[in-house]
This record gives sequence, C-alpha cells and structure tokens, in this order.
Amino acid sequence: MAPRVRAPELPQNFSWLNTDRPLSLKELKGRIVILDFWTYCCINCLHVLPDLKYLEQKYKNTLTVIGVHSAKFDNEQEIENIRQAILRYDIEHPVIVDVDFQIWQQYAVRAWPTLVIIDPESYYVGSASGEGNRDALDELISQMMQAHQEKGTINFQELSINLEKQKQPLNTPLAFPGKILADGEGNRLFIADTGHHRIVVTTLEGEVLHIIGNGKSGLTDGNFTEAQFFAPQGMALDEEQQILYIADTENHVLRQVNLKNQQVKTIAGTGEQGHYIRPQSGKALETALNSPWDLEKIGNSLYIAMAGQHQIWEMELETGIVSTYAGTGGEGCVDGSLSNSAFAQPSGITSDRRELYIADSEISSIRAVGLADLQEVRTVCGSGELFGFGDVDGIGSEVRLQHCLGIKYIPDYLWIADTYNHKIKRIDPHTGNCQTMLGNGIAGHQDGQGKNTQFFEPSGISAASFLLFVADTNNHVIRRVELDTLQVTTMQFPNLCAPDICIPQTII
Repeated sequence: MAPRVRAPELPQNFSWLNTDRPLSLKELKGRIVILDFWTYCCINCLHVLPDLKYLEQKYKNTLTVIGVHSAKFDNEQEIENIRQAILRYDIEHPVIVDVDFQIWQQYAVRAWPTLVIIDPESYYVGSASGEGNRDALDELISQMMQAHQEKGTINFQELSINLEKQKQPLNTPLAFPGKILADGEGNRLFIADTGHHRIVVTTLEGEVLHIIGNGKSGLTDGNFTEAQFFAPQGMALDEEQQILYIADTENHVLRQVNLKNQQVKTIAGTGEQGHYIRPQSGKALETALNSPWDLEKIGNSLYIAMAGQHQIWEMELETGIVSTYAGTGGEGCVDGSLSNSAFAQPSGITSDRRELYIADSEISSIRAVGLADLQEVRTVCGSGELFGFGDVDGIGSEVRLQHCLGIKYIPDYLWIADTYNHKIKRIDPHTGNCQTMLGNGIAGHQDGQGKNTQFFEPSGISAASFLLFVADTNNHVIRRVELDTLQVTTMQFPNLCAPDICIPQTII
C-alpha cells in the first residue's frame, strides 16, 4: 500500500467567512472534511453547491465542508465580494479566502471545482474534479464513517458555526436582482428578484403592479401567489400575447407567465440539470437544460443563453422543440460556423434581429451569432481568452472586460453591464469600439452623472425610450439612467418588501 499522506494544515492567518473563528484540521480531527476549491464566477462551482448542501445535511454530525475560495478574477479576491457571493448562493459552510492560490498549490489542485476529501485522522484520501460526484462522495463518506467508527476514530457531534446570513439577513425589498426587462409600450418594468426567488412587476416610475411568485425557492406552477421559482434570471416579453418568458436558472427550466390570467407554467426542461453537451434536439419538456441564464424572443423563437452548457439554444414556441443553436459545449472562444463555435458561460443575450449578441462572461468578451443567412459566430470585442480580462477601453481584441453579464442592443449600440469592473459600457457592434459610460470602477452605491457614479457588480440591463435600467445586483437596487444626460438615480419602490417581512399590495 502507498504511504498515507497527512493533509496540509489550513492557514489560520487567512480571512475566514461563515465562521467566527479560523478552523484547523487539528481541531476537526474525528470528522470527515471536504475542501471545496471554488471561485464564485464559475457555473460549475455553483452546480456543486446543491450536492454539498445535500451531504452536509445528511452527515451533519460527522462531515465538515470548507469552501476554499481561490479567485479567478481580480474582483473575486475582495473579501466583501466573496461575502456577498456567500449570501447570494446561500452557502452554509465555512469559507477560507485562499490568498495567491497558496492552499490550491499545497493540495496540487488544477481546476475549478475540485473537492478534496480528508479522513477523521487528518489524512488525505483523494480528490474529485468537476460536477456530478454526489453519489460517489455519498458512498465514500458512508464507508469512511463505518471504518472509523469501528476504529473509534470518529467524532459524532454537529459543528456550530456563525453564518454570514445570520449577521446580514436579506431583508431588503430586492435581493440580488439579476436581470431586468423594460417594456416602454406597456409602461412596465420586470425585475428578476433573484435572491427572493420571484419576479417583481412595476411601472417605469416604480409603482408595484404585481409580485409573481411567493418568494420561496421551488418549482411550482399556478397563479401568482402559488408559483415558485429558484433564482430566476433573464426574461423576454411577447407584448402582443402578453406572455412573459423566464429563465428559471437554478430549476434548469423555462417558465411562461400569462399576464392576462396571471398563471405560471413550465414550458421547457425537466427540473433536473442536463449534463449532455453535444448538440441535441428534443421535446421541450422532455429535454434537460443546464442553467439557462438569459432569453431573447425573435418571431416564434426563443433564444437561450445556456450558461451551464456553454451554448446558445433555440426553442420553437409553435412546435415546443428545443435544440442547440450554436456551440459545441466545449468551454472556450471559437469563431466560425455555428456548429464548430465555442462559448464560455454565456450569460446575457440581445439582438438587432440580424445577429444575436452574447455577453460571454468567462472569457470577458462580447460575441455575435448570426441569424438567418449569416450563420457565423464572431467576437465583437475582448481577448477571447479565459484569463484575458481587465478594464481597458478600445477597439476589438485590445478591449478588456471583466466577467460581463448584462447586454442590451439600443440602436445602434450595445450597452453592457461590465459586472466585475462595476461599470456600464457602450460598444459599437460593427467596429468593436468599447467605451466606459457609467461608473468609476470602484464598487459602491453613488448616484450622479456618467463616470462619477458607482455600481456594485451590476448584471442586468434594459431600456425603454430614453431610459436605461440597470439591475445593480450587490446593491440590491435598480438604477435608472437618462440616456441623453447619463444622469443616474436609484429607483424607489413604495410598498415593496422582502417576502418574509410583509405582503405588498397587488394592483390588478
């Protein structure tokens, strides 16, 4: 047998979150430990979180999960930003901030996400990279429990920790709003109140019209007060039929809202995460989706930024068929034909009806996907590289963005939420010229004009008439911008409350 290796001790002088003290393997002796190496931008890391939550609940007396946050992007190194991610994704285990990848290197980790298993005697057992390891980990933990129970080396006692959400409850009227959709003709604003698992409908001035969803995470169809969502994101509107389409991201489904009779129903996805990435086609309700993040409706087609599968999909609304439109499913930046192209966590989608424009977040680039006879994919601006990020205005490949999530076409420009740079930028889709329009690049909340303003990880953007609306995600607010003056104000929503605090008045 190969000699057993002691797991390297965890640094005590690094920053820790979700706990009131640093934890050590020495202190945790007698417990099974899983180290989750993650970074909060990564869709694959987010997919692992439900598996960890399941294992934490099942083995709460014997298992301790510790998140090791090894940041990819510069913005993800900030302690407050990591704290906000912990709150956003309801992470309930301790997290250590891995400075300069020191713990990553000690454990010879090579990819996000990686799970490292440590036994109750503090020996390294092994590691598993990627998603879909829940069942294997479940079996391994069960076997380790039995073996160490027989040896008398396991400690059955629940670990008490101090969670960030206990210190900072999400009781704001909006919680981490992800996407936003403005309807100028109908004088409506549709807000994905992502952290509260609901859709808020208001006028463009902020008067609350409807709350869609009861604020509890789940997958339930029905009327507005019965329906449940799970971290909804992008939306598209059929104004003529008064139908709202929603990317119900963490449920891995698409939902349809009939605004006339106030009914919600599921129209695509099985409710289970899809892992098959090769180009495919099938009946919408029989085909598993993978973290649909944003939507764009053109004619009778719904185009989907399928973040989890690194692809663009299409749903034919008349036939109920969903299929891969562009992307091999491999993560990267490959231009050319639709079938040979590659994307990296596409998270925003818009169109000028000739091309789809994509906020391709993990490569911090803007992509264009041809419609009709174009049938080609091109990179509008950005480096196209997984680590080619920054904050540089310019043209084409010299542009540097940082994990851009929101995008909206407003003739004749693309407006984007450059999320991790805390800025709003404007791009000429033909020349690739990208310029900062709003935000000074410092995370904060400051109204004002142009670059004398501050945002905090804005991730949704939309427009109506001469107004731009921004979902300022980590500030839990919606910002309104007058396009002619670039004056920014924070919207107020009288009578809007967090779901657990009060029931807002509904106007029918």
